[in-house]
Amino acid sequence: MGMFFLGLVIGILAGGAAGFFGARAYMKKYFEDNPPVNEDMIRTMMMQMGQKPSQKKLNQMMNQMKASQKKSK
Repeated sequence: MGMFFLGLVIGILAGGAAGFFGARAYMKKYFEDNPPVNEDMIRTMMMQMGQKPSQKKLNQMMNQMKASQKKSK
């Protein structure tokens, strides 16, 4: 009976550790493949579309993106 609980506890700890490190590796790879958008990316995108971005316009777009991310959660 005691060995059963010891095995159960060890199994739970091992599963938790494996899950943590697996999720950590997945998130690292995800953020390498899909980096979060920053001001430089928006500035480059606007310049490619032929617009000259001002700091005010960049701030507005960043705020809109942050607001839309909060809505979707």
